[in-house]
Parts: sequence; structure tokens; C-alpha cells
Amino acid sequence: MTPSARLAAAIEVLDRILAGSPAERALTNWGRASRFAGSGDRAAVRDLVFDALRRRRSAAALGGGLTGRGLVLGLCREAGQEALFTGEGHAPAPATADEAGHIPAGAEALDMPDWLLPRLQDSLGDQMAAVCRAMRDRAPVFVRVNLRKASVPEAVAALAAEGITAEPHPLAQACLEMGGQVRKLQAGAAYLGGLVELQDVSSQAVVEALPLQDGMRVLDHCAGGGGKTLAMAARARLTLHAHDAAPQRMADLPTRAARAGVAVALTAAPESTAPYDLVLVDAPCSGLGSWRRDPEGKWALTPERLAALGATQAAILRRAAAMVRPGGWLAYATCSLLAEENGGRVAGFLAETPGWTLMQTLTLTPLTGGDGFFLATLQRSDT
Repeated sequence: MTPSARLAAAIEVLDRILAGSPAERALTNWGRASRFAGSGDRAAVRDLVFDALRRRRSAAALGGGLTGRGLVLGLCREAGQEALFTGEGHAPAPATADEAGHIPAGAEALDMPDWLLPRLQDSLGDQMAAVCRAMRDRAPVFVRVNLRKASVPEAVAALAAEGITAEPHPLAQACLEMGGQVRKLQAGAAYLGGLVELQDVSSQAVVEALPLQDGMRVLDHCAGGGGKTLAMAARARLTLHAHDAAPQRMADLPTRAARAGVAVALTAAPESTAPYDLVLVDAPCSGLGSWRRDPEGKWALTPERLAALGATQAAILRRAAAMVRPGGWLAYATCSLLAEENGGRVAGFLAETPGWTLMQTLTLTPLTGGDGFFLATLQRSDT
């Protein structure tokens, strides 16, 4: 496919997404119907689609409208590539006078919903604009070295032997930032042998900040796919339990744990094996800190949805706290940048739940390299 033909394909996929199809489904359906497209073409179209979703407001402004064509035209104008709209062969038609567009400003230029920008300003202060601009770009890809099986230099060498470049990242001890050969990783020996696992650097930093020690009984209360469960297992010799309200999210965790060489017990009833020395709550949240990788979430979030998530977070904190032994730890994490989901939620918990002390907080934004993340560790009194 020519570069112009890739633009036309991205327009087609984006129109399906704007009509209500999830992005992954729209891309899969296009790929199945476009057997002429090679792997490089499919990757290029995918990148265009997700770039357009990240920059949906600014691209629509520059391109003259919120359509697949408007979004791709806006991206091309921003990059100085409008000349690809030639109308020749499979290329999109040249822009018309009605597609003149305008220079975006305010929340539009930062690619954020209008209603959310004041809350981000309150939460991030003078970093707000820089953080929003950072989230308009593609996220880096990181792996976590499984220190049970390899040192960081050994993992770098193993990846290099497969033609994959990776460099240590200062935010987390076992983190490597990938050098662009991500699609080769999961078919390679280093990954299949459990030496490395895909995981954002901020998620790794959150686990490294937990007060873990050998012999602890630990519950990952909102385990999802189990990335933090496995990262905890690599840090200390623990008795690990994993729970999720949607158990199907943990379907791959036993396979991943076996590959990593660790043991994890999945549980539908975490209270039955309480109390724990530490309970980690990676709470359901807006996901704002990870919108570079999930840009659809940015445009799906509403004030009503955010309020409902807040009620869920408070309920999970109450449940998790009841399973911590006296003197034990409760760790509350979100991939959000909003104070109401982070420090505000912890303050509310402390106000209504006596016997807990806030020991530390950690706030990470995309400006530090990875996803936006928040962590608070609280300790229960001994009585």
C-alpha cells in the first residue's frame, strides 16, 4: 500500500469507530477484508487510527470536522503532509474549501473534554498543559525483567541476541524501555522463557514502592491480568492470592505465572483466606493516566461515570481494609491523575475508618516516562 492508500484505509476504519464500533474490532474487520495489506500496512494503519483518536479534538479542528476524513486530514496538516490527499489511485481526494479547518485552542488544543480540564488543572497545577500534551503522543513500551530468572544485563543481552534493543529506565529497577521491535518480542525466547514481561514502567515503580518482605501473605484484590501480581512475586517470596470482580480477566494469569516460575492462587472469595499482611487495591478508575494507550477511554468518560467510579473505589477500600491483619498494610493505586480519585479518595477513607495511618504517597505522570499513576500505602494499627 502507498502512504496515501494507508490514509484512505485509516479514514475508513475511523468512520466505523465514530459510528460506534470499538477500535480493535474496526481494525480487525478491516484487516480481514483487506488481504492485500501486509503486516507493515496493517501496523501503519493502526498507528494512524490511534494517533487520530489521541488527537481527536485537535485533528478534527484542523481537518474541518469530526469524521474519519477530517481526523486524518487534520493529522496530515499538522505534520505538513496534506499533499498526500491527491485523489489519484487509492489516495483520498484533495481538501475542499469546506474543509479549511481552524487552529485549535484551549481544551481542544490539548485534546481533552471541556468538562475535565478544570479538574485536571486543580489536580496537576502548572503541570497540567504539559501532561495533556504528553498524552497526545504514543506511549513508550516497557518490559519488566523477571529478577527470579535473569539480571537486567542478562535480559538486555538475551533480547539483543534476538535483534531486540532495550535500555534500562531509571524509574524502576527492573525496567527496560523497548527500542521499537515490540512486535518481535512475544514470539522470542526471552519472553516465552519468562525472562521479561510487558509492563509499563509506572506500574513497575508502584510495585517497587510496596513494603514487601519474604514470608508475607499478600492479596492482589483487583488483579486484572495479573501484571502487578507477577511483579510482586518477583520482588519477594510471598504467599500470593489474586482476586478480580470479573474472574475472566485473570484467565491468562496461571499461564503467565508458570512462565515466570512463581505460584499464585486465584480466589473468588478472598475473605476466606484473610487476614493478609498486605492487600493491594489497583482500583477501577477513569484510566486517565493510561489514555495514551487507550484513547477511546478519554472520550467515553463522563462526569456521571466518574462519580460512579468514586463510589466503587470507596466500597472496595472498605472491603479490602477489613482483610488486613493488625499492623498490616493496605496499598491503594489508580492509573488516574485526578485528585478526587487519588488523594481525595484516601482522605475520605481515613476520615471514616479509624485505626489507619497514611505512610507514603507516590504520584507519577507521563512526564516521568510511563503512565500516570498514584499510590498510597496505609498501615493498620496493631490493635
